[in-house]
Amino acid sequence: MAPIPDRNAGDRSNGGLLRVLGLSFALAVGVGSVIGGGILRTPSAVVDSVGSVQIALLLWAAVAVHAAIQANVIAELITSMPKAGGFLVPARAAFGEPGGLLIGWVDWLNLVAGIAALSIITAEFLGLLVPQIGSLPGLAGALIALLFYGLNWLGVREGSRAQIVGSLGKFSFLVAVAGLIFLSPPPDTQRAAATVAQPITLLGIVVAYQMIFGAYSGWPNAIYFAEEDTDPGRNIPRALFGTIAAVALLYLLVSAALSYALPLETLRSSKLPAADAIGSLFGSRALQIVAAGAVLIAGTCLNANIMSAPRVLYGLAEQRLFPRAALAVNRGGTPSVALMLTALGSVALTLTGEFETVFRIMAALGMFPLLLADVALFKLRRDAPDLPRPYRARLYPLLPAISLALDATLLVAFLVSDWTSGLFILGAVALAWPIGMWMRRSQGAAAA
Repeated sequence: MAPIPDRNAGDRSNGGLLRVLGLSFALAVGVGSVIGGGILRTPSAVVDSVGSVQIALLLWAAVAVHAAIQANVIAELITSMPKAGGFLVPARAAFGEPGGLLIGWVDWLNLVAGIAALSIITAEFLGLLVPQIGSLPGLAGALIALLFYGLNWLGVREGSRAQIVGSLGKFSFLVAVAGLIFLSPPPDTQRAAATVAQPITLLGIVVAYQMIFGAYSGWPNAIYFAEEDTDPGRNIPRALFGTIAAVALLYLLVSAALSYALPLETLRSSKLPAADAIGSLFGSRALQIVAAGAVLIAGTCLNANIMSAPRVLYGLAEQRLFPRAALAVNRGGTPSVALMLTALGSVALTLTGEFETVFRIMAALGMFPLLLADVALFKLRRDAPDLPRPYRARLYPLLPAISLALDATLLVAFLVSDWTSGLFILGAVALAWPIGMWMRRSQGAAAA
């Protein structure tokens, strides 16, 4: 097993991260990372892909089960070495420096793509309230992202407080929307009976699964703060499984409510089905109500990703896989240089204004670290049997093997159904190697 540099990052006197976060934040950053604007847009796209409300609901549940199986693996890996950086830490331990660099780099790009997608969708929803903003979603999204970067520059406490309040607010909003829909007059029998509009195809199921997987993306985000958690051995597993359970129930509730309220063809073609569903209750105000809630939902998710991404660059630097300048932490406990680099990358991608492209890239990139995490678990169980494991993966090796098989199959399916995401992943992998060679030369020169 590759040695992991030990650095007392929780000691502020050494310029490191602050160990001030607990379970409430871990749950908030998980729930807040997952519940983004995707739940307000993807239910219609999912039903359109499969042509069946029942199959769509089954897929929403299937992805939740898939995520829980993945969480069983990730909880063991992260609690056994609770350092900043998330997936890259066990990847470096299992596969050495190349594995750590590759996973860290791809994972950071995934978060950057997520920040860009959320910035664009936040601007689009805000444009429903302020039409002038809607004409320039890329520019408006970049300005919105910069506001959240400014908030997190103040410090980890400010960012975590905003995350907890925002996560509670948007969870409550979506529950209220679903409740209002179910309390509205039921659809007529003829509309409700029309639940299948086209033959179900394997490609349609794969595309729908990829979109749902993207909507669930972010559930592991508590792992990036393991070094700042006061009790990572207990809090991280609880946060992972708690996030998945809460989000799955909410997503199924919202999807079922939309399917209940809207005719199939309306649901398939709607860009904002929640507004159409509560339109009978609030009339012309429905769009403004949903848009205001959507800004809160997407903005809170944006804040969670902006908090997470710099921790990956910090972790890379801590593992000596990135320039040491990324270890700089300001007085508030925020990795300052890593935050600025993340801002540059995400704002550049946001300015494209292409939400769908960025969203699907995010889903494909998110699968890659999860797949290697599965492999890392088996390798570390063999190579490091004495590694402390506060949480041990349940039903080993059966459940981890199922996770590995699912992740490998789905990554191939995602790349086949969307070759542009495959090119993006290949480009990300290609960029990792010159960075690794540069770091090796730099370390060699420093040692000399």
